[in-house]
Amino acid sequence: MTHQIVVILDFGSQYTQLIAKQVRRLNIYCEILPCTVSIEEIYSKNPQAIILSGSPFSTTNPDAPKVDASIFDGNIPVLSICYGMQLMVSSLGGKVDNFEKKEFGYARIKIDDHSTIFKGLDQEETVWMSHGDSVSLLPQGFKCLAHTENSPYAAIAHTDKPLFALQFHPEVVHTVNGARVIENFLTNICSFSKDWTSESFIESAIKQTQTLVGNDQVILGLSGGVDSSVVAALLYKAIGQNLIPIFVNTGLLRKNEVKEVQHFFENEFGMQLITIDAENLFLTKLENITDPEQKRKIIGNTFIEVFDNEAKKYPNAKWLAQGTLYPDVIESVSFKGPSATIKSHHNVGGLPEKMQLRLIEPLRELFKDEVRAVGRELGLPEHMVDRHPFPGPGLAIRILSDITKEKVKILQDIDAIFIEELRNNNLYHKVWQAFAVLLPVYSVGVMGDERTYEQLCGLRAVTSVDGMTADWADLPYDFLKRVSNRIINEVRGVNRVVYDISSKPPATIEWE
Repeated sequence: MTHQIVVILDFGSQYTQLIAKQVRRLNIYCEILPCTVSIEEIYSKNPQAIILSGSPFSTTNPDAPKVDASIFDGNIPVLSICYGMQLMVSSLGGKVDNFEKKEFGYARIKIDDHSTIFKGLDQEETVWMSHGDSVSLLPQGFKCLAHTENSPYAAIAHTDKPLFALQFHPEVVHTVNGARVIENFLTNICSFSKDWTSESFIESAIKQTQTLVGNDQVILGLSGGVDSSVVAALLYKAIGQNLIPIFVNTGLLRKNEVKEVQHFFENEFGMQLITIDAENLFLTKLENITDPEQKRKIIGNTFIEVFDNEAKKYPNAKWLAQGTLYPDVIESVSFKGPSATIKSHHNVGGLPEKMQLRLIEPLRELFKDEVRAVGRELGLPEHMVDRHPFPGPGLAIRILSDITKEKVKILQDIDAIFIEELRNNNLYHKVWQAFAVLLPVYSVGVMGDERTYEQLCGLRAVTSVDGMTADWADLPYDFLKRVSNRIINEVRGVNRVVYDISSKPPATIEWE
């Protein structure tokens, strides 16, 4: 199925992916391209609209990224944001200056024209500004749509052509009605049909997979996480028993996760899941290892070894499936400076030569929230599609000492209690990620009439949009009290619980 498309040109803004997510939430398909692509490549996408992102650069800098001015000829509607606005203005003969009065953070715009992109909004709106340069002279044919105390041109439009520009960022949550502005542009100006849905994606992905793979077998490393579970369900719908899902039990997964994954995919989904019990192998190789980077390397290399040994049993397999998502693809060709910088990614690029398998990535067009929606449409249970991020090395990097079977069990029990209470108290979806860490600290305690000397555990819960920055979650005291009591009473080996109240930055989300 061919979708109408919005092309988003990335000039290096930290908010570019937010633009794409806002567009996708309207059931409109979009792609992000680096601003360095040729005009021919842009047109080859046959876009029904183009959006220009912001940028850390100044258009007054001679080395600032540019764009072919022909995209402003009016044949395709254009929405230019922040730097994009200044670039449009300077490209069409207007003037941009570096003013002393800069605007960063919240601002109030006064709308002068409600007829197009501000349709349905109030006379004044709260928006998010992030600019030092400002437009001082409009190009010929443009008019002002909104202004602020410091910006005489907070929003502009051409009087005859479908060209619009905003000095503020409508894609961020701080701009209260920013999503409405984007929707007005795409629906009222561009007339998109909103055909990008989970159902249409699944239908298209199944057909593409069947055409691409034919009767070949496809190997998948199923971890039980959101991405690999959705890939498994999608591919099974497409090719049935030609999917070879390999589930490696490292012994470092969450409590009862192996049984839960097996039960769902085998009993409810009808899939022939291949489970490799490699717990003893992983624990043996991790014995006496305390350095987190060593742990990661050992776990990664051991996983590949176990996975490859099993995959060799299927010589007719021609494909390896991976859960690459759209942010991975964007990052591999992202614009980071005056020239395009290519960054390799663990899910994007060539396979190890020895595997001799071709790569299939059915989710590479999707953001994480879209993957979850597809999972729901495919019939995956809610607890599987809505789960918090979980590190690839598993609980090994949440045990801040050497790894033993006993320590893993202790942390599994702690984690299970924490997550269970979050769900029972309707707090699970109010935090971005929550987990426990087992610390190499022993402290004195008293249980009954006996003195104890047991371990300390830390609880961590954060709020975030994408994990790049995060703040600690302000969980209710009564909730923390109940969790602490349950852990100390139910988990043998722990007699003290602490709660992490550090943000990212300066701390990281995970401890190691």
